[in-house]
Amino acid sequence: MSADVVTCFLRREGRVLLGRRSEAVGTYRGQWGAVSGYAEGDPDAAARREIDEEVRLLEAVSFVRAGDPLEVVDGERTWVVHPYLFDCGPGEATSNREFEHVEWVHPTEIRRRETVPSLWKAYEAIAPTVESVREDALHGSAYVSIRALEVLRDRASALADDGDGAEGWEELAVLARDLLDARPGMAALGNRVDRTMTEVDGRTADAIERSARKGIERAVRADDRAAERATDVVEGSDGVLTLSRSGTVEDALLEAAPGRVVVLESRPAREGVGVAERLVRAGIDATLTLDAAAAHVVEGVDCVLVGADTVLADGSVINKVGTRTTAAAAAHEGVPMYAVAAADKVAPTAEGSTLERIEREAIYGGDASVSVDCPLFDRTPADLVAGVITEEGVLDREAVAERAAEHERLACWRERGPPEY
Repeated sequence: MSADVVTCFLRREGRVLLGRRSEAVGTYRGQWGAVSGYAEGDPDAAARREIDEEVRLLEAVSFVRAGDPLEVVDGERTWVVHPYLFDCGPGEATSNREFEHVEWVHPTEIRRRETVPSLWKAYEAIAPTVESVREDALHGSAYVSIRALEVLRDRASALADDGDGAEGWEELAVLARDLLDARPGMAALGNRVDRTMTEVDGRTADAIERSARKGIERAVRADDRAAERATDVVEGSDGVLTLSRSGTVEDALLEAAPGRVVVLESRPAREGVGVAERLVRAGIDATLTLDAAAAHVVEGVDCVLVGADTVLADGSVINKVGTRTTAAAAAHEGVPMYAVAAADKVAPTAEGSTLERIEREAIYGGDASVSVDCPLFDRTPADLVAGVITEEGVLDREAVAERAAEHERLACWRERGPPEY
């Protein structure tokens, strides 16, 4: 006899929400678990129902992925577990009779606590991977870089707990290089992985897990602080223009609440649509418009605020395609354009890697022999950027060059291998 259940991992700032099951529940009292419940009928609907009923965070979550169902045999019980992953925004988890206590913890704590059966396997089914890092075309590099550190953290924990801590270093070094190769154009990912591999306190998997955890927490703080700095720049503006999706920019706009925000739709994925919707729900006057209208609408704003996937050592900015066009239009109108980025997004050199492109089907589905070029990013020259807003303040070109030199040092591990202890 088997029963279908959903297990929902809510993720916030690199951590997941776990709860210790109360004495009032029928099974696994006192053990740690994620939000879960019987999947009656539609598992997708059941997942959302359980999030609402158990922790009251349904309005704060956004779906990331569902994993393949897995069968868990526990004595005479057989569970068919449907794993889900949701990103969770601000909001306090309110536990009900299901949990006597809830905590946001690094998911590797699952391996060190008494949990419901096969909770780690359920997590592995939805956890980030090299492939998910490579294929994420929706999120900015701040988000993707944290996912990369999660991949390192999770694998390091598994190696350490399986007794391969010392021997696991070489495997983790290969994994780190795979992550670097997955998104070579993302400086934040490269710098954060490099720091994890360089600033370690031992040549073991345990050391890598600790370093990756520290890197995740450092990245979250840097992104939050960069958003605060950007808030100071745009607060009181009558109008701000933005494009694509940057979590840091979005946080700044939500906090600053300018008179109005114009959002370019940001083809081909049109992630600007979701940004505009979230701003409107927060009570901000947001207008969605065409990418091609950038030169037309920039006349009516005080500044342009964009994210940055990478800031090159010469101060130029690599960001979603359309940024350069918008910057040129803003410069013509005398409107300053700022890029918001954690300092980790400064690349070690002024040489940009090949800009990522996407499949031709994104803009053309016909069968004629039409040559198609569909860039995902473009490079905006430094003289079109008023400043790069980071957690350290607004960086000029000299300060950007200093950060680049620091990041070049962090990358040395790639050639010399892991440090000896």
